[in-house]
Amino acid sequence: MIPIVSIVGKSGSGKTTLLEKVVAELTNRRYRVGTIKHDVHGFEIDYEGKDSWRHKKAGAVTVVLSGPDKIAVIKDVEEEWHPDKLISSFIEGADIIITEGYKRASYPKIEVVRKAKSLKPICKRDKNLIGIASDIKFKSRDVPYVNINDFKGVADLIEDRFLKKQSTIGKSKTNLIVNGRKISLKPFIEGLLTESVKGMVSSLKGCNNPKNIEIKIKE
Repeated sequence: MIPIVSIVGKSGSGKTTLLEKVVAELTNRRYRVGTIKHDVHGFEIDYEGKDSWRHKKAGAVTVVLSGPDKIAVIKDVEEEWHPDKLISSFIEGADIIITEGYKRASYPKIEVVRKAKSLKPICKRDKNLIGIASDIKFKSRDVPYVNINDFKGVADLIEDRFLKKQSTIGKSKTNLIVNGRKISLKPFIEGLLTESVKGMVSSLKGCNNPKNIEIKIKE
């Protein structure tokens, strides 16, 4: 499973700035980073008059923008997608996912605390809190403190906690997503599922030696 770390904190605390610098630092260390921005208030990425806006205005439930170096998808959803579903649908080949937001989710999280906005962490009692980045010096035996401007220190924390460990144990090659949530597979079940599906798919015409298989079943 791709590790997920959330950068959380109050609005205006500097989450985006820290995430941007940490992503750049991890990228410089040759890690592949995916990001998810969580906006509880909703968002718009289309502009009135644009072709994609006109497609959506005409009634299309999904609009795909395709270019030589990037794609974008604008899609109606009946309810907010869980991050696991977003990752399985749109993010491939990442070593780690860093989200901005999801402070109530059960992901490992680093809280940004800026004294101009708050004097104490909002996730202090969250068992998933793994670090605090702040311009206030916090003393805690359980959660490490990093200066809010020390983006390399935050990158070190993420690398030591997740990426170095990941490289030693190897990466899972099979992901099972049920109702938008990733299901943890024991090695025996993962191997059984992988070989069974590969065997069946390999027998189909034009599918010999499959390297990447995706199956989606919707009822």
